[in-house]
Amino acid sequence: MAIYGVALLAGCFLGGQYLGELLGQWLGVQANVGGVGIAMLLLVLASGSRLLRPLVSAEAAGGIRFWGAMYIPIIVAMAAGQNVVAAVDGGLLALLAGALATFSCFLLVPVLARWGPRGTPLPRPATTDATGSESA
Repeated sequence: MAIYGVALLAGCFLGGQYLGELLGQWLGVQANVGGVGIAMLLLVLASGSRLLRPLVSAEAAGGIRFWGAMYIPIIVAMAAGQNVVAAVDGGLLALLAGALATFSCFLLVPVLARWGPRGTPLPRPATTDATGSESA
């Protein structure tokens, strides 16, 4: 029942866009301020809401979780594309700041990985030999 997930996603998106427009008007900016982020927050709150659980079946809950999981990466990719266009239009300093921030994040990955607890290693994948039988 992925349709319920789409309906919830659409409702959260429209609500976020409306609230973003209101926030823009309140701040005196002629733009939508954070509408997509507000929509993401609404989706997270609505999909985890205790009020929603008794209203949907297990299949519908699966559709809601699926579209909730799909929405965030799609919006992040769209925002990243807009940021690149804005950086190119902003000139060399904006591009340099973006490249420096990205490079700094790449350098911090090993540092942050050491902070976390040691996990158990993943099991080795099963391989098939020439006869088609699996071996570990």
